[in-house]
Amino acid sequence: MPPEGCGSSGLPPDAAARLWASETMAAAVRDAEAPRAVPGALCAACVRLLPVTGASVSISGGKGVRVTWCASDRVAARMAELQYTVGDGPCQSALDEGAPVLAADLTAGPDPRRWPIFAHEAVGLGVRAVFSLPLGPGGATVGTLDLYSDRVGGLAVLDLRTALCVRDAVTVALMNLRSAGHAGCGGGADGTDAYDVDTEERVASWVAASEADHTEVYQAVGMVMVQLDVDPEQALDRLRGRAYADGRTVSQLARDVLARRLSFWPEA
Repeated sequence: MPPEGCGSSGLPPDAAARLWASETMAAAVRDAEAPRAVPGALCAACVRLLPVTGASVSISGGKGVRVTWCASDRVAARMAELQYTVGDGPCQSALDEGAPVLAADLTAGPDPRRWPIFAHEAVGLGVRAVFSLPLGPGGATVGTLDLYSDRVGGLAVLDLRTALCVRDAVTVALMNLRSAGHAGCGGGADGTDAYDVDTEERVASWVAASEADHTEVYQAVGMVMVQLDVDPEQALDRLRGRAYADGRTVSQLARDVLARRLSFWPEA
């Protein structure tokens, strides 16, 4: 929620919240010591702006391909990796539907039935509620902003509006870091300045430059494809299934495949 006095300028509460969120996110970008520090600064700002425990941003590079751009803490990073490992969860639903997915209680109600494996593992990490917001301009979904809370409960109306504004600011940063510090929520004055780059090329560059763990996953998928004579999606599913059965992440399992400590060659 905006601090006391946020609306003292005479702005309506919604407008004051948007302005506060915009200024906070812009300051996070300006204060970052180097471009590589911007993602972490944005995630930390998300937590300051909203009544949540942690935040992460994941970028989608196509079907079944996702990397973590930033995470505010260990649990937020683990949640992002967990959804990638099991191939399910609010993040994947937000990507598929192109709409916010709000799971206010992972311990009861319909959400555990919607993502039974994810919900069970998330609760084990101390997570009680998750809110995933799709990122991308003009209806194109290029990733998600994922928020989690260690308490059961949804977002109040004003908090949700603030979260959507934060989502817009993160989208600006993803599309054009150089203009993120000067853009308000939703882009420039004409709504186009923040999105003057080719979306697919920009996202592809972040996917390529993001965590080396996921580069290893792509390489391991290629090896499993050869070993089992399957397509990429099937190979990734096999990696995910084995990783979950072993209580490990896909990234950890991929390293064993690349090091030849694990293979999927069918038995004779």
